[in-house]
Amino acid sequence: MSRDLSDAEEITAMIEDNDSSDARELEAELNRLDRLIADWEFKTMLGGEDDRRNCIMTIHAGAGGTESADWAAMLMRMYLMYIEQRKWKGEVIDIQPGEQAGIKSASIEVEGDYAFGYLKAELGVHRLVRISPFDSNARRHTSFASIFVFPEAEEGADIVINPADLRIDTFRASGAGGQHINKTDSAIRITHLPTNIVVTCQTDRSQHRNKDSAMKFLMARLLKQQRDEESKTRNALEATKAEIGWGSQIRSYVLHPYKMVKDLRTNVETSNTEAVLDGDIDKFIEGYLMQEAKG
Repeated sequence: MSRDLSDAEEITAMIEDNDSSDARELEAELNRLDRLIADWEFKTMLGGEDDRRNCIMTIHAGAGGTESADWAAMLMRMYLMYIEQRKWKGEVIDIQPGEQAGIKSASIEVEGDYAFGYLKAELGVHRLVRISPFDSNARRHTSFASIFVFPEAEEGADIVINPADLRIDTFRASGAGGQHINKTDSAIRITHLPTNIVVTCQTDRSQHRNKDSAMKFLMARLLKQQRDEESKTRNALEATKAEIGWGSQIRSYVLHPYKMVKDLRTNVETSNTEAVLDGDIDKFIEGYLMQEAKG
């Protein structure tokens, strides 16, 4: 970082001594360094025990039937685009398609610097208000979906699993994925008998790779449970699993009768709903984490 600051000083001096075209290029580099410094300053707030880790994000459709299943699919797309923009790696390791459209649930494995530290800000219920594309009368509908984020356990260091505690079932994958996936028992379901935690993975053609992904997910779930037990408190958002609906949302996305996305915890908002749904959510994440850092 000190090297970058020295570079910034040199660039400032060079801008004064060069013509306008060179100055524009140098100014762009200076802006890049400004963003780098701002990102570094922000990361100094991410000092939690698990903030640096990779994570697994789950999306669950809530109240609203087909509407919420479609909304869950929209959120999955939003987060995958956000992951790509941050140059992280995101892989959908499990997906349950909706009956008519969208998804009932999905799990995304995210690998990247401070992935959990950033995405933990998305924990909670997300609410959508729009004119329904599934309603022939073009009425306004409200839909809900919930987000949960689990820090990924470090293999061999955090969680030790006794193979005797596991029940592993194979089954035929459902939904899209190609003929090979749908005609073979490549999907994996793992049940951890002592805790009754169940995880599934069915998106890969390889049963072995599905099993590896499911084990990562299980270890992440067990790590979160361990953190809860260590702190003697349950994450308040666990209560939202009982009812993903009115009164429990953290953010509202309104597409009709006006356009606005507003975080109800921080009051950060924007009217550029298209950009948000295309993954531009840093303002909400940073607003929440800065609020948490201030206590």
